Amino acid sequence: MAEMRYYTIGEFAELLKSRGMLAECELYGKEGTVIRLLTYDSREVEADTMFICKGAAFKPVYLRNSVEQGAVCYVSGKKYELEEEVPYLVVKDIREAMPVLANFFYNNPWEDLKVTGVGGTKGKSTSVYYMKAIVDDYLKAQNKIDSAVISSIDIYDGKSKVESHITTPEAVELQRHFRNALDCGMEYVQMEISSQALKYNRVDGMMFDVAVFLNISEDHISPIEHVDFEDYFTSKMRMFAQTKTAAVNLDADYIDRILGAAEAAEEVITFSTQDEKADFYAYEIHKDGQNTRFKVRCTEFDEEFMLTMPGLFNVENALGVIVAAVKLGIPKEYIHSGLLRARSNGRMELYASEDKKILAIVDYAHNKLSFEKLFSSMREEYPDYGITAVFGCPGKKALTRRRDLGTVAGQYAKKVYLAAEDPGYEPVEDISRDIAQYVEAEGCPYEMIEDRGDAIKAAIESAEGKTLLLITGKGGETRQKYGSDYLDCPSDVEYVLRYLDEYNKRQ
Repeated sequence: MAEMRYYTIGEFAELLKSRGMLAECELYGKEGTVIRLLTYDSREVEADTMFICKGAAFKPVYLRNSVEQGAVCYVSGKKYELEEEVPYLVVKDIREAMPVLANFFYNNPWEDLKVTGVGGTKGKSTSVYYMKAIVDDYLKAQNKIDSAVISSIDIYDGKSKVESHITTPEAVELQRHFRNALDCGMEYVQMEISSQALKYNRVDGMMFDVAVFLNISEDHISPIEHVDFEDYFTSKMRMFAQTKTAAVNLDADYIDRILGAAEAAEEVITFSTQDEKADFYAYEIHKDGQNTRFKVRCTEFDEEFMLTMPGLFNVENALGVIVAAVKLGIPKEYIHSGLLRARSNGRMELYASEDKKILAIVDYAHNKLSFEKLFSSMREEYPDYGITAVFGCPGKKALTRRRDLGTVAGQYAKKVYLAAEDPGYEPVEDISRDIAQYVEAEGCPYEMIEDRGDAIKAAIESAEGKTLLLITGKGGETRQKYGSDYLDCPSDVEYVLRYLDEYNKRQ
């Protein structure tokens, strides 16, 4: 691993110019100044920082504060008036420029890592953690350190582990995480690839060794995300153009279009639980107690694997990961062991009351496809239990989810509790009422309780007969977004454990 090289302002200017991205610049004779930090967060600025002015919330005062703290150059979409002569690089498109700057500053760290990306509407984080379990078992056998992970749940890069706010970080943070992983001696990274990351250039300029594409259905449709499904779909498809090996699920909707887009990858490998002609075919899928067994047939082998994480639908996620592991040359013994122990915090976590009358599953399911898979699978796996659901929707975005989640939950549940789920600037009551009309249309009773803890408590206390409680949307997260602030709160797992304990004491 080569030591990181730092570049001068002049070299950054030449880079942007060579890419046709530079609209205007003035270096004031300081082109030889070396840049030692790249950021768009004024709170991070220190000496020799290149500061990026970006985002709808950007204010000129952030730039002035950055200059006072040591910024020696700024990159922006326009020139700003400052009291002193600060070199500036005005670019034609700040979002297109950011990954170019980030890759250059951090010396393209992804080139020295084996990067597996996972795209799709549902199952990304579960797949990423399946892959991490497999890779880590393989690394442990060689006395090497664990792999890095970048997901909607958390980020671990060897230097830090933090809870995530978005699925795929902006390019500057993303390449910083790759650099940290490399500096810590890591060899592998597993990451989720969101449609927003692809649309807004966060992963531009890098290649994925393997990219797994799971599925697609309408999601993230709103004025601030994707204007319509076509925009969402085409954004997702951009992943393939920067992929060495694409692993594609033949069971996905719009598969012909997906396979057409996948031709942009260097190699395409297919997997399926339905089509025997797939390169990797899963069959004889069945429950074995709380576990799931399935066989996989491919050129390399034909044998049985087992998942201990609930949900028959997780076979699809596991199958895509098996493809990735085989392509990366990981021996199958570690695929077996990794899948056997694989867990994803806040994903399909099962808890039971002592009398087994209440089963509670905490999951991140938050869109139409994940809801349909979760509710239908749980009805099949726990036919003796009536379903009660606790969920909400985020404020001001993914607006079609309210219809979709309300409808699906209303079709399967005997009762629905609507609660807060990162409402942002939108009143929780307004969001809940919006969802409630679709729950009610399916003839399902509902109750609106803003506080998630209170909603979970009510669902447990009012459970009648055998009840399967599906608590979705937040998983293991310990923050709620109100306005622009993330407020600390117990996770859904903590609430479930607390109120199941109270239930057990009453019995």
